Amino acid sequence: RVEIGIPKGAEIKAVPASTGKPVVIYGSSIIQGFGASRAGMNVGSILGRRLNREVINLGFSGLCKMEPELADLLAELDPALFVIDCLPNMTAEEITQRTVSFVKKIRSVRPNTPILMVEHPNYAHTSWDVEARESIKEKNAAFLQQFNRLQKDRVTGLHYFKGDHSFGDGDGTLDGVHPTDLGYTYYANVLEPAIRPLLGNSK
Repeated sequence: RVEIGIPKGAEIKAVPASTGKPVVIYGSSIIQGFGASRAGMNVGSILGRRLNREVINLGFSGLCKMEPELADLLAELDPALFVIDCLPNMTAEEITQRTVSFVKKIRSVRPNTPILMVEHPNYAHTSWDVEARESIKEKNAAFLQQFNRLQKDRVTGLHYFKGDHSFGDGDGTLDGVHPTDLGYTYYANVLEPAIRPLLGNSK
């Protein structure tokens, strides 16, 4: 049995739902919330509370690879912001081959919606795992190269997020890769100031 005590005459009301457009986050198991203790502690849920805005969590465990079909599906949505956070599931070669066409496909349907392109996070084990560290470095370099190519092609409304402090200083992951509740809080702390200005006055 659960009992809640409130002062006499007080009322309990539901928090009004946000009327603004949602934020869409497309990513891997990290976005999905693999290491969170409960649904409310993945990064999308934390950001949703802070921004008072619905966050559509499109996290696909091990299967976030910027497939063209996913670009079509994302473009069917009409959010305030697209966040693309795919690098953990992709190789540098896939990033080079798919990023430009993926972003351009979304942009062709949603010409005015900001797109935040998010680098690979700083896995905890990269402090000693040289192979993992070099792999992340290679993927980030490929991603930045494609971002610069998109800008050269005059694709507007793109923003770039550096991932070197995404999960704090190494104590925020379950297994060196997936954030715990603490790691998700770290991630929200750095993503929030990058996302908030991009929302503007979107309704």
